[in-house]
Amino acid sequence: MAETINAFKFSDKALVEIQRYISHYPEGRQKSALLPALHVAQAENNGWVSPEAMDAIAEILNIQPIEVYEVATFYTMFNLKPVGKHVLEVCRTGPCCLRGADQMIETLKQKLNIEEGETTADGMFTLKPVECLASCGTGPMLQVRETYYENIDSEEAVDQFLEMMRNKEVETPEWAK
Repeated sequence: MAETINAFKFSDKALVEIQRYISHYPEGRQKSALLPALHVAQAENNGWVSPEAMDAIAEILNIQPIEVYEVATFYTMFNLKPVGKHVLEVCRTGPCCLRGADQMIETLKQKLNIEEGETTADGMFTLKPVECLASCGTGPMLQVRETYYENIDSEEAVDQFLEMMRNKEVETPEWAK
């Protein structure tokens, strides 16, 4: 039976996965499962973590909601508002900018008709500049979920990337299969 907490409902599989993470830590240290629980919530909620999901995590982990909010708002890997099917996390730090990240961001904005932090009207893409993704030698680059796309250094490369992503399905996490 799935659990409903504050209007956010985890699937049975998600609850099992969170309990599996909790079991990795000693009794009374369930807060250590907070990061993976946030990832599970984000996967369950179309790519973002709502306040209701954070409240549900707090209840499951027996911690205060503010403890979840502090962590979720600290890390850029957690989306705190609805996002598109594909979140384009573009590295905007020095090495990538020297290799053309600013131009790539401008090209993406123009081609997608959105600004940074926005989602396309069709719900396909969200453009999210982020700090270093540790791929300095292959910039400009961006990340979509766990996959890096590197050397996107021309308008043609942006076009090819966007076409590929339009035809790509979002992968289901292994625990949810």
